[in-house]
Amino acid sequence: MNSGTNTAITCDLAKLLGRVLMAYMFITAGWGKIGGYEATQGYMEAMGVPGGLLPLVILAELGGGLAILFGFLTRWVALGLAIFSLLTAWLFHYHPGDQAQMINFMKNVTIAGGFIYVACAGAGRFSIDHLFRRNR
Repeated sequence: MNSGTNTAITCDLAKLLGRVLMAYMFITAGWGKIGGYEATQGYMEAMGVPGGLLPLVILAELGGGLAILFGFLTRWVALGLAIFSLLTAWLFHYHPGDQAQMINFMKNVTIAGGFIYVACAGAGRFSIDHLFRRNR
């Protein structure tokens, strides 16, 4: 094996690790919203967001997180989760006088940046996307 192949494998392993780490938060958040459905719905409504959107939020977090984890439609899902992260940053965390909320705002903006990067870079060879592309 030459060093170019080693670099490619290392990069694909890094993409896999990055996907696992990014997906973890979304999968656990989506799952938690199922268990705390009414409380989450109430929180959304208190923030001015219709509670009826909660099933879509769960789909975005749990479904999107699983898609990123397995590398399925990675570029599109990453773009969707980037938009989702920016929306949640704005709707739930943009409170300039509240330092804790502003930290969460910046966290969501940073996550959006990571997903934009994933949308550009793709999932790598350890993914369902790669299997589909290889089998064509």
